[in-house]
Amino acid sequence: MHKADDSGIKSLNQDYQRYEQVDKPQRYGLSENDSVDAYDEQAEIQVIDMQPWFAGGAQGQQQFAQQLGRAMEDIGFAIIVNHGVPQQLYDDIEQQVLQFFQTIPETARQPYLAQRHGSVNQGYFPVRETSQIHPDLVEGWVFCRRAFNLDNQADFDACKFWPQPQFEAIFRRLIVAHEALILPLMQSMLRYLGCAPNLYDQRLTATNFGFRLNYYPPLETTNDGGASDGGGGRMLGHEDVDLFTLLPTPSVEGLQVLNRATGKWIRLQAPPGSLIINTGDYIAAHQQRPLSFHHAPRGQTT
Repeated sequence: MHKADDSGIKSLNQDYQRYEQVDKPQRYGLSENDSVDAYDEQAEIQVIDMQPWFAGGAQGQQQFAQQLGRAMEDIGFAIIVNHGVPQQLYDDIEQQVLQFFQTIPETARQPYLAQRHGSVNQGYFPVRETSQIHPDLVEGWVFCRRAFNLDNQADFDACKFWPQPQFEAIFRRLIVAHEALILPLMQSMLRYLGCAPNLYDQRLTATNFGFRLNYYPPLETTNDGGASDGGGGRMLGHEDVDLFTLLPTPSVEGLQVLNRATGKWIRLQAPPGSLIINTGDYIAAHQQRPLSFHHAPRGQTT
């Protein structure tokens, strides 16, 4: 993989426009910079209750679809509560992510360096190599559907994807929980767009996905105690590519969302146990305009 130059931390998104899938005229720094970034301390990302979708019948599903659709069209982000995934599962998974990265030595990671499988770059991404475009200060590990024994295959070999095979069953719990949300969320977006809600049910049943684990190792320090890499650029500003992304609420504050209407950043603070959803390029292409931009958390989280 191409190893990005450190100068990428100071770049603007427009420096990498050639890589984009849809037109994105907004301009912003890839790394947080207090001298140039403006923040809207009053704006908040909408919190949407999913309980009406599950228990409110046709009217409840329509209500949820309208709220989710408006949030996706307005800023591309929403916070979902009462989605049915227990907080304890997220707490357990966060601890397992730390165990995963902290117990697997560097030599054991090398055979799993990321390679493309279909639409997903799957495998291990060292620090500064999470993207071919710019140098994020985060380690990542991406798994797609083929890395999980979701279909109870007798010949499934976890060692092909996992340096410690026991983690497959551990993380599969979250995959199963989130997979149950794919159709309700997609049907709601389609309903809002005026399409048949079940239009993509077949394509999105047992569909492929990208499941990414992020680990933020301690920053190196200089002789005077400062951060040698400027303390920024943990996961640089970016837009996601697929239909939508589900992000469990980070335990460390840091996620920021760009408000296209004002050009200011919103510090996203979601309640524990909630799910953050943002749209990607596939829906942006349908709308013929970009929908969401964000700096990811700086701290150690999943």
